[in-house]
Amino acid sequence: MKDLSYKAVMSRNNEIMKKALGIDYSLYEYGKIAFNYERMMKENSYSMEEVRRIQKENKVGNTPLFELRNITNLVRKYVPKGKGARIFIKDEAANASGSFKARRASISVYDAYRKGYKGVIAATSGNYGAAVASQAAMRGLKCIVVQEVYDSRKVGQPEILEKARKCEAFGAEVVQLTVGPELFYVFLRLLEETGYYNASLYTPTAIAGIESLGYEIAKEVYESEGKYPDAVVVTNAGGGNLTGTARGLLKAGAKDTKIIGASVDLSGLHMASDRDFNRKSFTTGHTGFGVPFATMPDRADVPRNAARVLRYMDRYVTITQGDVFYVTELLAQLEGIERGPAGNTSLAAAIAIAKEMDEDQIIVVQETEYTGAGKHPMPQLTFARSNGIEVRRGDPKGSVPGKSIVIPNTIEQIYLQDIDVMKLKNDLIRNQTVRKNVEEITEEDLAYLCEETKLDKDKVLDMLKVHGVKVQ
Repeated sequence: MKDLSYKAVMSRNNEIMKKALGIDYSLYEYGKIAFNYERMMKENSYSMEEVRRIQKENKVGNTPLFELRNITNLVRKYVPKGKGARIFIKDEAANASGSFKARRASISVYDAYRKGYKGVIAATSGNYGAAVASQAAMRGLKCIVVQEVYDSRKVGQPEILEKARKCEAFGAEVVQLTVGPELFYVFLRLLEETGYYNASLYTPTAIAGIESLGYEIAKEVYESEGKYPDAVVVTNAGGGNLTGTARGLLKAGAKDTKIIGASVDLSGLHMASDRDFNRKSFTTGHTGFGVPFATMPDRADVPRNAARVLRYMDRYVTITQGDVFYVTELLAQLEGIERGPAGNTSLAAAIAIAKEMDEDQIIVVQETEYTGAGKHPMPQLTFARSNGIEVRRGDPKGSVPGKSIVIPNTIEQIYLQDIDVMKLKNDLIRNQTVRKNVEEITEEDLAYLCEETKLDKDKVLDMLKVHGVKVQ
């Protein structure tokens, strides 16, 4: 009998993951801290042609690209003449399961099917669980979704409960847990006991599935407008969405398109806190995931995370919870499509960014998602009030995460806060060295850190010097 204590199971993490994915991550390690990211992606994924073929077979991809003319015109009423970029949106709600995550699930589940696994397991509270369940149903595979749903009072968020119902509708078994470290422990135990495939959000196949989204955006905008988008805004949480989209844009030739990450500001709330768990009104697309995953990507459920945003991100902005609720209604009432909430995080950011851009420029909101009973603004705001959070109209600058949600009165009140991307890169370098007790690295490690941060050698050396790390 294997030792099933928490410590013992966690110590078998790499062994369990290797069996559940068929990937030996040690093959890509070199130097003291480095690993060969591009080799890992190439050897454990699929080409763009294969990805698009697999997705077409399973009702994924080739989603509509809409120009949001009414919202663009509204933005232009509040900016100087000549400003106000054209806003487009890629409607990922058209995918099977209703979100862009069908793209990553389609390739991961196909990989499991091709390798002979009998089932798949995903640890997620979000749309990805529904996407994996949907794709598994089409492939005839078993599916288990492990969710972090409740606080210690057994009170669950409406949005997460909505997604659990969606998973069950596709035939998945849903294991619901309270907030805390047990999620990963239960996930590992289930992988070990069942022998199922780890349909992680952070594998090369999952990221390759999203590459088709960036590829389609580049090709479709170029075909209709004669140029690539000037900017693409991506809701950022664990980083897979942004990483895959950016890689797809690059593969399509859109090398000058700015990649902008957007998250809801939930600063001050701890994602693993029982008290804070139900004091946030967004389960993804927020800084509680976006910032730590950017600076420490290998905190994921695989030894080496294929989602690495600082290799690609040009700018990172935050908006408030109130902004997203306002934009959710704006999209429905001006453009006639009801979507959200997570995709409207990037839409809210795009509206603010469009004000800064010229009117002949194009900004693309990279995805939408389906909405449902638990995902509407009303149940979310009602739940917030029941947890003692003030909900009111006014200037969202006055909102405090976990204490108040302030919904704008007009589009003028949607503001951006920029996160210092250079600071994030500096933090990543510190996490890769000092926090691992590495005081000296090789030239190979230095080249790796340059790739990780998209910085030149001299800049990385300056950061290493500040942290007291030498290069051999």
